[in-house]
Amino acid sequence: MSFAAGAILTLLTMPLAAGQQPAQPADPWERVRSLLGSWEGTQAGRPGSGTVRRQYQLVLRDQFIEVRNTSTYPPQEKNPKGEAHDDIGYISYDRARKRLVLRQFHVERFVIQYVGEIESTSGRLVFVSEAIENIPPGWRARETYIVHGPDEFEEIFELAEGDKPFELYSRARLKRVPESR
Repeated sequence: MSFAAGAILTLLTMPLAAGQQPAQPADPWERVRSLLGSWEGTQAGRPGSGTVRRQYQLVLRDQFIEVRNTSTYPPQEKNPKGEAHDDIGYISYDRARKRLVLRQFHVERFVIQYVGEIESTSGRLVFVSEAIENIPPGWRARETYIVHGPDEFEEIFELAEGDKPFELYSRARLKRVPESR
């Protein structure tokens, strides 16, 4: 084992000043477990109208949820060339903050780190950006998930510049793709 690997392992297994690791909830994925699986739907917003395909799956011994998204906008008046957008995200549980964290990596080289709001209610989960890479300083992003049932949810993506209020960028409505047997 390298020195760095050993040092990291030691840090991870050391008790905190209070004498133990922060408690992890019985199921850190409780708020997002219903998203696991494959989804398809439509979306509309600044890039125009299009389709969306998404998959949520537990990865790395169920320690993270991986999110794979593809949004396709055919050529249209709002977007004459059309557009294909891909992003990959990871949801983790931050034990120290007792919050979900979402990190998205976009094909346009944007990287957004969101933290889940504690005030989120049942059926509604809000992630607000705490860091965004590769765009001008001062921008903020917000993702809101509204669950409409076990097989349908809505995602609202909003952006804000500086102290301005959030403005809708896109809204997607997704339905669960039945598992093939």
